[in-house]
Amino acid sequence: MQVNLNINKKQYSLDLVGNETLLEILRDRLSMTGTKTACQETECGTCTVMINGKAVLSCITLAANVQGDQITTIEGLAEGDVLHPVQQAFIDHGSVQCGFCIPGMIMSSVALLQKNPEPTQEEVEYALDGNICRCAGYPKIFDAVKEAGKKMKK
Repeated sequence: MQVNLNINKKQYSLDLVGNETLLEILRDRLSMTGTKTACQETECGTCTVMINGKAVLSCITLAANVQGDQITTIEGLAEGDVLHPVQQAFIDHGSVQCGFCIPGMIMSSVALLQKNPEPTQEEVEYALDGNICRCAGYPKIFDAVKEAGKKMKK
């Protein structure tokens, strides 16, 4: 089956093999390795991307089902050499420890802040509930999200 996917504002025409997931397409076929593979059971959030502005787990999303949708990965957030405000806030707040969960955390954070640039602590925690940080860097991550929201609102 041939599909046309819009990923990071670029069109890709691909022949799918079986029931390939969006995660498999991103990592294995397009070499976009910023989106991480971990549990592949919807438990960790490392594979989070945005589809039409909503945080979605790419490990359970069939590539065939996202034709015509706007797919954004961690690679699509920065504009040239300028990081997205959420990416910059994660750096500024020291939110990155091992870094494995960070792409998914950032994608979930961007999806939240695009809808609500001034989330409460509870709203941030709820939005990131599906993302697991094994280094337990949550306080710095939450601070970074709230700081980025202030910058995005301006």
